[in-house]
Amino acid sequence: MPQSESLEPPAVRLAVEQALAEDIGPLGDLTAKLLPETYAEAQIASRSSGVLAGTACAQETFALVDPNIELTWHATDGDTLEAGQVIAQVSGSLASICTAERVALNFLGHLSGIATHSRAFVEAAGGVAVFDTRKTTPGLRSLEKAAVRAGGGHSHRASLSEFVMLKDNHLSVLDIDKAVGLARSQWPSKRVQVECDTIEQAQQALKSGADALLLDNMAPEQVAEVVEIATDLAAGENRCYIEASGGITLENIATYGTVGVDAVSSGALIGGARSLDIGLDVVQSSNLKM
Repeated sequence: MPQSESLEPPAVRLAVEQALAEDIGPLGDLTAKLLPETYAEAQIASRSSGVLAGTACAQETFALVDPNIELTWHATDGDTLEAGQVIAQVSGSLASICTAERVALNFLGHLSGIATHSRAFVEAAGGVAVFDTRKTTPGLRSLEKAAVRAGGGHSHRASLSEFVMLKDNHLSVLDIDKAVGLARSQWPSKRVQVECDTIEQAQQALKSGADALLLDNMAPEQVAEVVEIATDLAAGENRCYIEASGGITLENIATYGTVGVDAVSSGALIGGARSLDIGLDVVQSSNLKM
């Protein structure tokens, strides 16, 4: 069975259970109850080109609705899809297939859309690493970040516990030197990254000994200046990690990739993605008892 990279099964199970509970409701699938006992074979196919993601969620959806449904996958997460390409064969009870259909397709369409959009950013970036952000759908973060990885992107921190990120609101009551020092004293093994809106802030963060800078909404020429300052301060040693973020688009990402940053990040990888059109169609059915 295909699996999204580094996607934990409990996260898939929880998301699918919640989606099925929402979709089926307290009385069950009323329309499916009208069907005679019927065996069916169906195909899941992409109706447009893109990148596949979400297969683990689709597999779990069918399994929870009816463990006797059989799926045969012809593609895995990260594969490029052509319009009309068959992704999987589904066989089993027609009623069960109909009940599981929409939730399975919702996961496949939503996550494949993110993978497709991420792939476009990665290809446009020209080699610089492309990261997502915490701008995710509540409850679906691990799934959406796995979809970014399926598209060739990288995942930023998954939670606030991973490392220290000093943003503008934090710095409204703490100066950069004090904030970095406090973080070092409390969590010496954790990375400390400072969000900088200006070149002056970046200089302060570099002098404070921050591990990483996130240059927010800076023009490429400003980013290039910060990279030069950081390189000079490093004096031949490994310089501070520098990431550009804010206002990164498909049109300008390549420019940011040429000014020496280690990575770019964008909430648009997830927030700007459109669902990929994926459908399920019955190709054969029989009213004989299974």
